[in-house]
Amino acid sequence: MSPSPTARSVALDVVRRVIEEGAYSNRTLPTALARSGLDVRDRAFAMELTFGTLRRRLPLDAVIEQAAGRPPERMTPVARNALRVGAYQLLDAGVAPHAAVSATVDLVGVRERGFVNAVLRRLASAPPPAVTGSDAASIALRTGLARWAVDELAAVLGDEALEAAQALASRAPLSLRAIGGRSELLALLAELRAAGLDAEPGETDPMCALVSGGDPRMIAAFREGRATVQDQASAYVSRLVDAGPGDHVYDVCAAPGGKALHLVEMVGPSGHVLATDRSWMRIGLIAESAARTGLRPWLAVQDATAPAVTGTFERVLVDAPCSGIGSARRRPELLWRVPKRELARLSALQLAIASAAVDRVRPGGRFVYAVCTFTRAETDAVCDALLRARSDLEPIETPGPDGQRMRHRLWPHRHGCDGMFAAAFRRAT
Repeated sequence: MSPSPTARSVALDVVRRVIEEGAYSNRTLPTALARSGLDVRDRAFAMELTFGTLRRRLPLDAVIEQAAGRPPERMTPVARNALRVGAYQLLDAGVAPHAAVSATVDLVGVRERGFVNAVLRRLASAPPPAVTGSDAASIALRTGLARWAVDELAAVLGDEALEAAQALASRAPLSLRAIGGRSELLALLAELRAAGLDAEPGETDPMCALVSGGDPRMIAAFREGRATVQDQASAYVSRLVDAGPGDHVYDVCAAPGGKALHLVEMVGPSGHVLATDRSWMRIGLIAESAARTGLRPWLAVQDATAPAVTGTFERVLVDAPCSGIGSARRRPELLWRVPKRELARLSALQLAIASAAVDRVRPGGRFVYAVCTFTRAETDAVCDALLRARSDLEPIETPGPDGQRMRHRLWPHRHGCDGMFAAAFRRAT
């Protein structure tokens, strides 16, 4: 019989699947925990090990290579991922060295135990000095953000690059948006606090409650459909659409559905929201949330670069597929997963989707382009190219956390939310 799962074995399996197979931590870990049978304390430890190891992957790989005398790529997948989980325990999680080493060694096969044991003991006896410095290479090692992304941050933010990188590499609070009005938010905050959770209202979005820790599935308001998981930056984007009662809204890249459900609230029973995405699996994520909350957009599967949708809408939103680094606080693998060479492909895809979507904007209507990242290629460059290609679009000033702007950038270190770029346009009559 297979041994019962432990917090470390669950973490090792999820880390392996995320790094080696390209899985997403925010989907893989909850499923693994649900099947594990672990108690609450061990679940929390598994979450800490998983997200922490993924967040610190690049710095961990650097110290593992130094201690082992070879890069992780030249090790077996089991050995390199066990070393990552073990090194995180030793260097970042404050686990006692003997426990971190012995329990991690127990996770690997006989052929790898001697090697994993030797490397971890070397790290335990001679931990590397803390990295200092504010140059790009040092910021990458201090935060775990890919070096090319640090360079991008510096180009966009200048001296704020270190603070921004540290914020992107931090753990995000759980953000719950209350469904309804102000009274529902106050009731949600009171309910969360009565349950012993540390909950505060968001600063960027007035209907979000920020919770330190916590699994939404364990929160009654979420299970009962009175609140939904939505980051403040995402809520800001849906508000930027400026939909009102009776409007017809087209959400082009809608999964997992937070903005689509928000828009359904805004248009009310006299309006309609069409939410589309590229696969039935992704549309299923929206349908699941719609069933739980009772907020039901119309759903369709299509290729957004060659959409099947016809007709026009008062409001059209493109929250385009992107490098996603702005949401790394909740999916830490995004700190390092996307290589710089992907930006050209992503920006071309974003422009193709946005160009096709503009045709569905009614004359005089609003078009919003958004991405949860900060790279110039995916933000300003796409907007500039869209304006060159579409003479019928004109940028408009809209309110944001930093005042009236044509283009808004939201940052975790400034606004306490995911990194987000958003711009609104009006289609000429």
